[in-house]
Formats: sequence, structure tokens, C-alpha cells
Amino acid sequence: MLSNCIYRGPTNGSRGKVVLLFDDNPLSKIGVRFDKPIPDGVDLGGCCEGGQGFFCNVTDLRLENSGIEELDKLLINTLFEVVVSESRNEPFILFMKDAEKSIVGNGDPFSFKSRLENLPDNVVVIGSHTHTDSRKEKSHPGGLLFTKFGSNQTALLDLAFPDSFGRLHDRGKEVPKPNKTLTKLFPNKVTIHMPQDEGLLASWKQQLDRDVETLKIKGNLHNLRTVLSRCGVECEGLEALCIKDQTLTIENAEKIVGWAISHHLMQNAETDPDAKLVVSCESIQYGIGILQSIQNESKSLKKSLKVVVMNDIVTENEFEKRLLVDVIPPNDIGVTFDDIGALENVKDTLKELVMLPLQRPELFCRGQLTKPCKGILLFGPPGTGKTMLAKAVATEAGANFINISMSSITSKWFGEGEKYVKAVFSLASKIAPSVIFVDEVDSMLGRRENPGEHEAMRKMKNEFMVNWDGLRTKDTERVLVLAATNRPFDLDEAVIRRLPRRLMVNLPDAPNRAKILKVILAKEDLSSGLDMDAIASMTDGYSGSDLKNLCVTAAHRPIKEILEKEKKEQAAALAEGIPAPALSGSADIRSLNMEDFKHAHQQVCASVSSESVNMTELQQWNELYGEGGSRKPHNASRAWSGALQNYGQALLHLFCSSSPGRHLSKGCVLKMSL
Repeated sequence: MLSNCIYRGPTNGSRGKVVLLFDDNPLSKIGVRFDKPIPDGVDLGGCCEGGQGFFCNVTDLRLENSGIEELDKLLINTLFEVVVSESRNEPFILFMKDAEKSIVGNGDPFSFKSRLENLPDNVVVIGSHTHTDSRKEKSHPGGLLFTKFGSNQTALLDLAFPDSFGRLHDRGKEVPKPNKTLTKLFPNKVTIHMPQDEGLLASWKQQLDRDVETLKIKGNLHNLRTVLSRCGVECEGLEALCIKDQTLTIENAEKIVGWAISHHLMQNAETDPDAKLVVSCESIQYGIGILQSIQNESKSLKKSLKVVVMNDIVTENEFEKRLLVDVIPPNDIGVTFDDIGALENVKDTLKELVMLPLQRPELFCRGQLTKPCKGILLFGPPGTGKTMLAKAVATEAGANFINISMSSITSKWFGEGEKYVKAVFSLASKIAPSVIFVDEVDSMLGRRENPGEHEAMRKMKNEFMVNWDGLRTKDTERVLVLAATNRPFDLDEAVIRRLPRRLMVNLPDAPNRAKILKVILAKEDLSSGLDMDAIASMTDGYSGSDLKNLCVTAAHRPIKEILEKEKKEQAAALAEGIPAPALSGSADIRSLNMEDFKHAHQQVCASVSSESVNMTELQQWNELYGEGGSRKPHNASRAWSGALQNYGQALLHLFCSSSPGRHLSKGCVLKMSL
């Protein structure tokens, strides 16, 4: 049936039958014999009566009955006709991928079965069916089943790829109806399982990736070739194109061909309008480049729209609305685990406790013991990367980041502080998955027995803990409180209880300092003689922040040398009365060498002493409450006594140095040290 015909001859709605095709170009005009004579009709070269034939475009033709069932039946009939025709010359194998899509949807499976049985003896039909879980059918209890073909010419290749998220109780269910239909049509069954060996499994997955890439390339070329043929355009060297970074739809292929034709016409203004248009492969590449640039702009636009969507969140009160400005989307943080040198154990633990529950919540919905952790504490000396770890967690997990400080939740009005605290958790629940990060948590959630503490501050602490883990807290909410401090011993006991995982971020040792230096100096111009291990060895006791300051100081030394050189040259030029030489640029700055770091080491020292009282307290607190601690309080008591004695001796030295003429008795010294 003809619809929307723009040519002379048959009118819209005319009925006919396709009688003439061109094998070399099946998408060109097609000869149709119409039921009645038409204006300007022809005989199609003797294929029909005179005046009843006409050459029509493929796009102008429609099936008389466009129902899906009729179309499927037509395709199946045509398929078997081709199989019978081809098998007359030589044996033939028909492979039907995903057989259930072609057979189970067919309204008459008995007709399909009779067609299979009536096929010639030299024809074998193989169908494939993929399971979504590792369930075994009742009729085939064995894991791997091979049956002889015998007199049957049909076989079902059953690819039993287990679903990682399939539940155990699904395995005992009855076999679905489509599988029963396939079993009847294909009596011989071969079940193929995934490789059980890890090495073979990895190799198998790599092969699948290569096959997917190959199919993607072929599919993209097919779509481009289809659009080019439809437009009557040819392309030289189209088969050499390798488009594997994206999947081209017909719509995208049409855009690429349109841009390619425009590029070709701009480059060849004297193209013959009557000749067949032949574009070059470079023109197709030009169209692909435009499509990629538009898609990249669309991605950046989506990122900006994400911020707009963040602003469109419905807030219940003014407190949530004010806190919304403190929410940082993960794409805006810009810190990943690759930006943090060393700390491999801490990063692995954070990936397990934070990122996995946020990214894969379905793995933690079974039972009560696998509920995601609600709080994690990062503690350690200053400058060891606790804040950077929190930023990297939010970025890698794709969670929204809420940075909470005292200035964002306190108010001069009595009672509003508690409302701000409640708004923090209600807002975090709305934008979940989210991470509530509290830096220097000891200043906000310190011990409540402090006699000088204000009543409003104590109420805020109580409200924070109630909303964090209280009566109405839901275990399913993907909200995590990530706290950081260098004084964990000042935290309230109830806060420590709500932080079940406590990770110490300690000062790096020499190998870890070398890793940190490699990350810091990754984008710098370094001389070939620079030894990272030597720099790491001479920076004992340095934190990650100290190493960054050391590298910054070393990087300034070549710039200072250039400035001193320019100053001397300008002074000499002024003395000789000649024009001053041109100033140096970034290309004139030399590479960093070992002498720069040795010179910087004399200026930048460690900011934290490994033998300080604070470090001793951190180590002992880690022994009592941290990950992997010994939990032996008697050792901590002796250490605390030693720390207090050192502290008392320091006070004694300070007192005597300030008052040289005064002397203290031994009893007074013992009293101060204890």
C-alpha cells in the first residue's frame, strides 16, 4: 500500500504487490504492480500488465497489514523459504540468537514446530537462550548436559550465565513457560556455564569485551552505510573507520552524514550537481567530531543542571533552605583517591565501609548485621590528609557532601541551633546518598561534663545524637556521618559509640612519604637525578602537608634564581646605558633538582613531633578505641603517667627558667608530675 506519495502515478492508498527488486541496491526504487491501472503507469520491463506498474521509493511503501503478529509470521515464512532454497546446494546451519524472542512471541508455535520437522536432512537449526540466573530446570537436573542429535535436527544452546544479584529462593521455582516452549521445540539441549576458574573467567570476560567492541564497530558502520545508501551518497574508505567509543543510532548517523555532506560541499565548491555524490572518509570524521563535541557540551550542561536541580529540592523550612548552600555535589569536589599518596589501608577500609554501601545498597539489605555503617571517625596528627580523604570518599561514591561547622548550625536566637541540627539530617535524607562531614568534631561534640559549657551547646549536642542514631532514625537511609579530629580523646562517650569505626591517619613512614612525593610532583618538571627515596629518607616525621610545603619551597628556588639574574642584568644594563634585556618566561625556569629540596629542607621542618604529648595521647587512644588496637588499659595508664611526668618536668623547666633565683623542693616536683 502506498502512503504519502509525492510522485506522479499512484494515489495515496493504492494497493499493489512488489514484483521487481535490484539486488545490488535494494534500497533504491522498487517495481510495484498495482491492482488497477494508474496514470503514467508502465509494464516494469514486462513484469506486469501495461499501465499497472510503477517504480516507487522504499519510504513511500507500507505493508497492507502492519500488525506485529503478521509481520513476524511473514518474516518466519521468508526465513524458512530461504533455508530450504539454500540447502538444495549444500548442508545448511541456521543459528537463531535469543530464540525466545522469535519463537515464543509467535502466535502459532505448533506451526513453527511442524516447519522444523519438515526441514531437509542436511539442515540443522541451533537456537540460543540466555538465563538471567543460575536456576536449573527440573527436566535437566545436571549442571552440564550433552545429548546426541540423533534423528532430530534441532538443538538448544542454553547459556546459563548466573545473575550476581539473584536470590537463593528463586532457584526452586517452576520453570517459566517460555523455557518449556523452547524445550519442546528444541529437544536436544546443551547447557554452557561461565568458567569457574578465575583465570579462565577473566580471559572469557576480556573476549566478551572484545566481541562487544567488534559488534559496536560493525553496527556503527552498518548504520552509516544505511543512511548513505538511503541518501544516494557513497563514501570512499568507509570500512577503514573504527568508531568504538560510542554507539551510533540511526538518528546520529543521519546527523553525521549531513555534516559530512556539508563539509564535502564546502571543500569542493565545483562539484557536479548531476553526478553521484562521493564524500571522503575525512568528511565522515568531521561529522563524528561535531557529534562528539555536541555530546560533550550536553554532558557539561547536565552537570550544571544538576546544581539547578539541587536548588529545586523542596525544603520544609527556612533552616533546610539556608543549609542547602553548604551542599556540594560530588562532581564539584574534584578530589579522588588517586590524588592522595599512601594511606592504602585507610583508603581500602573507606571503600568497604562508605563507598560500597552507597553505591551497592542491594548487597546490604539482607539481614540486620550487614546494615551500612552510620559513622566513621578519622583521627590523627594535623596535616595527614583526613579532610582530603573525606572529599575523595564523597567524589568516588557519587554522594552529596554536606560540610558542617559550628558557624553553619549556631544562631544567636535561643532554640534555633537545635532546629539547624535537625535540618541537617532531614536535608541529608532528601539528597541521599549523602555524607555529613564534620571537621574538627571535638569542637562540636566534645564532652558534656564540661562545667563551663553553655546550656544551648549541650542541647545542640543532644539533638545531633538523637537525629544521628535515635528512636526515629531509619536504617535504610543512605546517610553517613564522617568526622575528623586530631583530639579524639576530647569526644563525648556517646559520640564515640555512634562512630563504630575509628581509623587513625598516622604520620607516613619513608615508603609512604615517597608515594606522597610522587603524587605532589606528578605534574612538575623534574631533573633526571632527582631521588624521591632520598627526599623521603631526609624528611622523617613530616606529614603530608609538610611535604607539600617542602615541595612548594623547592619550586620557588628556580624562580628566585631567575629574579636575581634579571636584577643583576638590569643593574648592569643601567650602568652601561644600554636597554635592559627581555624578561624571562616560564620556559626559562629550570627543572627541579636535588639541591632545591636540600635547600628547602633547611627552611621547612616538621610541624608535628613524633615524641610530643599529643602524639603520645593519640597513640594510646588508638590502642584503646581505634582499629586494630590492643585494648589493654594498663599499658595506657603507664603511658599516661609517663606523659604526665614529662609534662610536669617541662613545667618545672619553664618555671625555673623564668625565675632563676627560686628553687622548688623535691616534694613539689613530685606533686606537679603526678
